[in-house]
Amino acid sequence: MLKIDNLSVKSGDSVILKNINIEIKESERVFIFGPNGSGKSTLIKTIIGISNYKILNGKIFFKNKDITELKISERAKLGIGIMFQNPPKIYGIKIYQLAKYLCKNENEIKELAEKLRVDELLRRDLNVDLSGGEIKRVELFQVLLQKPKLLLLDEPESGVDIENISVMGKTLNDYLERGNCSALIITHTGYILEYIKGNRGYVMIDGKITCESNPEKILEMIRKYGYEKCEKCYGKENEGI
Repeated sequence: MLKIDNLSVKSGDSVILKNINIEIKESERVFIFGPNGSGKSTLIKTIIGISNYKILNGKIFFKNKDITELKISERAKLGIGIMFQNPPKIYGIKIYQLAKYLCKNENEIKELAEKLRVDELLRRDLNVDLSGGEIKRVELFQVLLQKPKLLLLDEPESGVDIENISVMGKTLNDYLERGNCSALIITHTGYILEYIKGNRGYVMIDGKITCESNPEKILEMIRKYGYEKCEKCYGKENEGI
């Protein structure tokens, strides 16, 4: 479904990602953990094609197609959907207008809106005067209406209370189960793992993948030791120990 081959990326004068190799098979759910500033969001934004980032080397493949140079719109049409950590406010565009553009089926819109508890928000401007939890639920509402085959989720539970995480987690898991969809999920808290079972997890430190293991085991280690243990392993690797 997705293959990232030896990918290095810079922003401005800084190299953010360093020789990243990740492969996600069909219907797999892959989690990425890492401290702030480690490059996780940069990876997701590079996969979708945000132009702020320059690829120094490496390739991105989606369904065996090289998408490294494709525009964002072309990647979306192929079936890649993204849920941003901090989506923009857009005045003058109603949530319902966008929903109708993304999906022509009124029943599907209504059913998903009720599931995510955004049905009373549909006449509001996009992300304007909404709470953090409402913004996250509306963002998930939009991306699921696109029916993506690969979901890129940048900290879906960030700034969201337990009730909202439950609503989103159950809806996400239902979609992933029914839609034969793969997912790449960035998480800090790991709460989303209570609803979505991961196939594989990675730890990213300083723009490099430093660990690959079962996501529940990685989360347990991080909760017990923080990222200190990961950073020590990364330091030894750089020292050639």
